[in-house]
Amino acid sequence: MLGAALTLIFAGAALISFLWVPYDITQLDIANKIKGPSGAHPLGTDHFGRDILSMIMVGARTSIAVALVAVGIGMGLGVPLGLAAAAKTGSLLDEVIMRGNDLVFAFPSLLIAIMITAVFGASALNAIIAIGIFNIPVFARLVRGAALSLWTRDYVLAARVSGKGAARISVEHILPNVTNLLIVQGTIQFSLGILAEAGLSYVGLGAQPPLPSWGRMLADSQTMISFAPHMALFPGLAILLTVLGLNLMGDGLRDLLDPRLRRGAR
Repeated sequence: MLGAALTLIFAGAALISFLWVPYDITQLDIANKIKGPSGAHPLGTDHFGRDILSMIMVGARTSIAVALVAVGIGMGLGVPLGLAAAAKTGSLLDEVIMRGNDLVFAFPSLLIAIMITAVFGASALNAIIAIGIFNIPVFARLVRGAALSLWTRDYVLAARVSGKGAARISVEHILPNVTNLLIVQGTIQFSLGILAEAGLSYVGLGAQPPLPSWGRMLADSQTMISFAPHMALFPGLAILLTVLGLNLMGDGLRDLLDPRLRRGAR
C-alpha cells in the first residue's frame, strides 16, 4: 500500500502537470535564482530562477514516459521471444534467442546508450531505445524459464494431443499462466527504467533541454551543493521515493499474485 501510494503521488503529479504547474518552467527569473524553500517557492528555485516544484512535476512526465515506453518495448519483444524459445527448447531457434540475450546482457544499458548516441545524437528517444533493448532479454529469460515448466503440465499435453500447435498453445495456455510474473517484473523494470533514465540524463545522454529531467536537474546542481543543497535534495528525493514506491509495489504484487506466498502467509 505504501508503494502504491508513493507511485500514485508521482504519477498524479505528472498528470496534473499537463494541466497546471505553479510556474512556467520556460520562463527564467534570474533575480530569484538559487532561492531556498519559501512560501512562493515551496522547494526553492534553481540557478535560472525556475521553480523546482514545477520542474519536478514536469520532469516526472519525462521519467515516467521514458520508463513506460522502454518497458513496453522490452515486454513486447521479450515475451514472444521467450515463448518461442520455450516452445522450441533445445532447437536452433532457442539457441539463437538465448545467445542473443547473452550478447545484450554483456553490454550495460549505459554503454548501449553511448553507442546509440554516438550515431543518432542524445535525446529522450535514444534513451528509450537503449533502456528498451536492455529490457528485452530480461523478459525473454523470465518467460522462457517459467514456460519450460508449464510445457510439461497435463493441460498442455492435452492441448497438444487435441492438435493445437505450439504457437496456439503458447498464446492460449502458457501466456495466461505467466502473466502474474510479467506484472511483477514489469513493475520492477519500470522502477529500474526511471533510475536508468535519470542516470542517462545525468551524463547528458537522456532528455535534452528545455525538456526537464530529474537526472539533468541533479547534474545542474552538482557544483552548487555547498551553498544550494535544495537543488540536489528534492530531485534526488523524487527519484528515490519513486523507485522505492515501485519496488515496494512490485513486492506487494508478488505476494498478492503468487498463490504459494499467499498459502505461506496463512
